[in-house]
Amino acid sequence: MWPMSDSPSPQAKLKKELRLFDVYALATGATLSGGLFLLPGPAFASAGPAMVLCYALAALALVPAMLCIVELSTAMPRAGGAYYFLERSLGPLVGTVGGLGTWLALVLKTAFALVGLGAYVALFVDHSEWAVKAIAVFFAVLFGALNLAGSKKSGKLQRWLLVGLMVVLGAFLLRGLPEIDYAQFEGFFDKGGDAVLATAGMVYISYAGITKMVSVSEEVADPERNLPLGVFLSLGTAVLVYVLCTMVLVGVLPAEELAATTTPMADGAAVFAGTLGKVLVSVAAILAFFSVANAGILASSRYPLAMSRDGLAPEVFGKVAPARGVPVPAILLTVGVTIGLIIGLDPLKIAKLASAFQLLMFALLCGAVIVMRESGLKSYDPGYKAPLYPWVPLIGLMAPFPLIFQMGWLPTVFSGALVLAGVGWYTWYGRKRVERHGAIYHVFARLGEAHDRGLDAELRGILKEKGLREDDPFEAIVMDAVVLDVAEAKDFDHLVSLVGGALAGRSGHSPDAFVTGFTEGTLKGATPVAKGVALPHMHLEDLDGPLLALVRVQKPLRFLAGDVFGKTALTEEVHAAFFLVSPGHDPAQHLRLLAQLASRIDQEDFLEHWKAAENEFALREVFLRDDRYVSVQVTESNRAAAWVGQELRQLGLPEGCLVAALRRGGRTLVPRGHTRLEEGDKLLIFGEPEVIAGLYARLEGELESRAAGAS
Repeated sequence: MWPMSDSPSPQAKLKKELRLFDVYALATGATLSGGLFLLPGPAFASAGPAMVLCYALAALALVPAMLCIVELSTAMPRAGGAYYFLERSLGPLVGTVGGLGTWLALVLKTAFALVGLGAYVALFVDHSEWAVKAIAVFFAVLFGALNLAGSKKSGKLQRWLLVGLMVVLGAFLLRGLPEIDYAQFEGFFDKGGDAVLATAGMVYISYAGITKMVSVSEEVADPERNLPLGVFLSLGTAVLVYVLCTMVLVGVLPAEELAATTTPMADGAAVFAGTLGKVLVSVAAILAFFSVANAGILASSRYPLAMSRDGLAPEVFGKVAPARGVPVPAILLTVGVTIGLIIGLDPLKIAKLASAFQLLMFALLCGAVIVMRESGLKSYDPGYKAPLYPWVPLIGLMAPFPLIFQMGWLPTVFSGALVLAGVGWYTWYGRKRVERHGAIYHVFARLGEAHDRGLDAELRGILKEKGLREDDPFEAIVMDAVVLDVAEAKDFDHLVSLVGGALAGRSGHSPDAFVTGFTEGTLKGATPVAKGVALPHMHLEDLDGPLLALVRVQKPLRFLAGDVFGKTALTEEVHAAFFLVSPGHDPAQHLRLLAQLASRIDQEDFLEHWKAAENEFALREVFLRDDRYVSVQVTESNRAAAWVGQELRQLGLPEGCLVAALRRGGRTLVPRGHTRLEEGDKLLIFGEPEVIAGLYARLEGELESRAAGAS
């Protein structure tokens, strides 16, 4: 059943204010921090000059998990990232473990960044422990207030922080690369292969910040484009910066000094840029910790929100401020716990333990991709798919475990404690409040077991929210649709027979194929009915492309329709029915087209416009997106006056425009290049948004020129 609602969803929506550069800035800013300004010293002590290779290997090891996480985020762009993906794929128990544990791990990482920030700022004021903590608490409150103001403001700050950081790092590389002494790379593998692998595991977590972005994927505009592109650009930037900067450090600092330092970047800058260089790099370190802390609060606060929405956390944390579109209670909780950790514990030590848990989550997320793909859910429709399935997710599922065990027993025990905490919370609080099972039940369904219908409905709702892809031919099938204006239909079977006959003439299939498909689908619950509109749909093999029939029923009709459980009931009065038929080879596109139809039907003014449409031409217009079409009346007194008497091919329309229909004297004509326009003609022209915008501008300019000439 396709979701069409009579009322808005009660779930508060987050504003989609983050664009491509925001995604890139948040992901990159969350990555270039401790891994660059703290870790190179210990990494060099462990691997020697091969530290440079370790950073490249660590990025390579992250790729399978990153590809899987991007796939999940384009299929399900929802707040809570890892929690939401695990809950919807592996069920609420695993989701609770992942959500609670990841939230605590992110909060610890944020506290770690804030303490690091406090330590760098304290270099310029007071070096005492309490001064560092006081500075860290101050910035926690500051970033919390910024996040309360809205993700757009937080994203804007992140842009400036990243720009400032990259300017300093660019200057560092421009000055440092020519100063490299390549003799210091001799004995590159003297520490041995085991040391290289162990160090790669140590610095692996330096890249984990890239995936924080998926926690706020619900707030990303056009997530199918901006999330993959932003994350991939961020990874490329991070690898380039890490490899080049560590090359400079190995090439300019004495080995003993590099192995012992806790401020490698500042020390390296001092070698070739003096005190000024050291100060500028210290400022860059502060900007980096700024960026990580801001991104950390933004990302981690979405976990309580997502869990609250699902009944796995108290309801208060699911509240979103309508004006600003931010989860105020979830942000306050996250900032409060962060401050408590800063004051009461040593985040610098505990945060390292949380890295093992994040590796475990990466493995489970790769497993989630396998479950979602094998579930058979047609509504699972990611805009980006991880390549080389199933090998990429299988590698991502297995690769983190050697790294976890290599970290030692304490991080493993800490991860186990977080798992037990999640299981305990679910058992005590969550189990009695949820009835979902996750996509893994759909895998069981393929083996003859029950499946979770609610998840399919939810994924269809997400498809509806995401809208069409660029290559989906929605406008084309609307313009080519069969349009029937039925004064009175005897019953639904009569209506279906009319549609079947009309579609048979377009497809070469027999009318019975359409009648049987629509009738059986309606009785089985495949035809949603809401707001006076029915939406029958079916698949049919050997079609060249989707077909659509738009039917206006002037005398309202009621009929028997089934639900997903096989029960039939009389529908509400139906004023319109839209019959969609698609080839069987692309079920995801069929669902996206249905989603677009359902989205238009859900608009408050739809039925009013539909009933008021004067003719077939106007009925088609009701469905088309405003930014993709323009309706032009050709008269001597308006902006298209110059078109009167011209042939269509003489109009000089922008490339990419298509004149889809021409209405003249109560008749709809098929437009051709030699068709000569007459006074009163009405054209329907559609194309890509930028092309239509250019046509609008041209028509407005012609109108202004005529007005100026008349004066």
